[in-house]
Amino acid sequence: MNPILQLKHIRKSYNIGTSIETEILHGIDIELSSGSFSALTGPSGSGKSTLLNIIGLLEPPTSGELIIAGQSTQNIGDDQLTKLRGLNIGFVFQFHHLLPAFNALENVMMPSIIHRHLERQAAEKRAQQLLGAVGLAQALYKKPNELSGGMQQRVAIARALMLNPPLVLADEPTGNLDTHSADEIFKLLEHINQTEGISFLIVTHDMQLARRCGQGFHLVDGQLTQSF
Repeated sequence: MNPILQLKHIRKSYNIGTSIETEILHGIDIELSSGSFSALTGPSGSGKSTLLNIIGLLEPPTSGELIIAGQSTQNIGDDQLTKLRGLNIGFVFQFHHLLPAFNALENVMMPSIIHRHLERQAAEKRAQQLLGAVGLAQALYKKPNELSGGMQQRVAIARALMLNPPLVLADEPTGNLDTHSADEIFKLLEHINQTEGISFLIVTHDMQLARRCGQGFHLVDGQLTQSF
């Protein structure tokens, strides 16, 4: 079975060709197996956000190769990248980025609507199932401002799973929550990983949570210094 993610000698520089050219990532090598549950840690300014943007196909590396679900992202066009990202990667952020004008059900359906993945009736049924799975079966028609922070994050998780991606990138998914809510969200991610086989890469500053993951990577000054 192919790994879900491979990074080979990934480097990233900004202001290339100028006197202030700066290399942020210095030859990153990572491999995630299908169904893995991994953490990425590191201090502020270490390059975590840049690395996550590259893995999420939101910006290209300066050099090196990125392979998602067995497909190399080298030398493919923007349309192919968009499709590859849409079908293979789900995103969960610290700040939920829910659309305030739409209810929970509509927010979860949004990826399917954007990518024209399912007919509306089928999309609505899947969104209902996902909201039920994250414990929000009674909150389908509530707007984000009617939900607690933990409930909003559950909606965001359901939205990330809408297109059934094999990989979910979670950027500080518990960073804006109290300790109890953070633990509940982390347990939910673990449950989804174990029952659905979806791979997770979780960026977190919380080493206690990170050590609960099956695999860990620590980034300092643009280099992976250790695994845990």
